[in-house]
Amino acid sequence: MFRLLLRLLGLWFVALALVALVIDATSTIAAGSWSTTSFGQYWFDFAPESLAAAQAFVQSEVNPVLWDPVALKLLVQPAWVIVGPLGFLLLWIGDLGRGRRRRRLAETV
Repeated sequence: MFRLLLRLLGLWFVALALVALVIDATSTIAAGSWSTTSFGQYWFDFAPESLAAAQAFVQSEVNPVLWDPVALKLLVQPAWVIVGPLGFLLLWIGDLGRGRRRRRLAETV
C-alpha cells in the first residue's frame, strides 16, 4: 500500500514537471529567448503562506544558514528541475523490491 502511494505521488510529480516544462517551453518560444519559471515562484503563486512558514521553520528550528545557500538555490531553479527528479526518485523507491517478488514468483512456478 505504501509503495502504491509512493508511485502515485511520483507520477503526479513527473506529470507536474512535464506541465512546467511545457509552460516554460511555450513561454520561451513566445518570448524568443530562454525563459523559465522558478520553483519558488510557483510556490509563492500557489501558497505564499506555506513558503513563509517553511522559511521561518528552517531559519528558527533547523539552521538559519541552511536557508540562504541551500534552500534559496533550490527555489530559484526551474520547477521541472526540482519536481521531475523528485518524482522519478519516488517512482524508483516505490518500485524497489518488485523485481525480487517477480523472481520469487518465477522460481515457484
